[in-house]
Amino acid sequence: MRALPPSVLSALLILPLLMACSGGASNKDPVAEAKFQNEKRIGNEAVTEKQERDAEFMVTAASRGLLDLELSQLAQRKATAPDVKYLAQMLVGAHGTIQTDLKAVADKKSIVLPTNLGKDQAQRVGELTALNGPAFDRKYLELLEDSHQRSLNDFDDMSDDAYDGDIRAFAAKYVPTFKTHREAAEKAFDQLPQQP
Repeated sequence: MRALPPSVLSALLILPLLMACSGGASNKDPVAEAKFQNEKRIGNEAVTEKQERDAEFMVTAASRGLLDLELSQLAQRKATAPDVKYLAQMLVGAHGTIQTDLKAVADKKSIVLPTNLGKDQAQRVGELTALNGPAFDRKYLELLEDSHQRSLNDFDDMSDDAYDGDIRAFAAKYVPTFKTHREAAEKAFDQLPQQP
């Protein structure tokens, strides 16, 4: 029998050791693997929750924006106080811009937005439509203050907490706008004549 060269002999002796070591490394511990897969799944669900929250914010912002537009268009026709008419005109322009920006972000993120008022919102518009004179002005401003406070809270929260950077930036961009609108509605409300 012929003698093997030392390098081949060394390789043959080391090969079983390498196979033993690599065999253990490739066979993952089932418990560790299960934990890893669960952590991965839970992590993915957390991302999904955050994405769902972003989408919910966008839908709420669009819905509330549609309501503010509809109410303000109505106020342009029916308001009696000049300050209220001016505010309504300003809000129609501003909310048109906000809705356009919102739609652009939503389209980019494949988020579907409402294009019409919901039942509750249509009911609010109907209730406001039934009013005239100072009662109309007062109710319009009450609805605006409430809507803008809610929007301000939502936009402020999402400017920090949105999962998506574009949605965070969109929210941050309009926080000052909603604050200004809410303050303008409060000021116009304070200037209304006192009810008898």
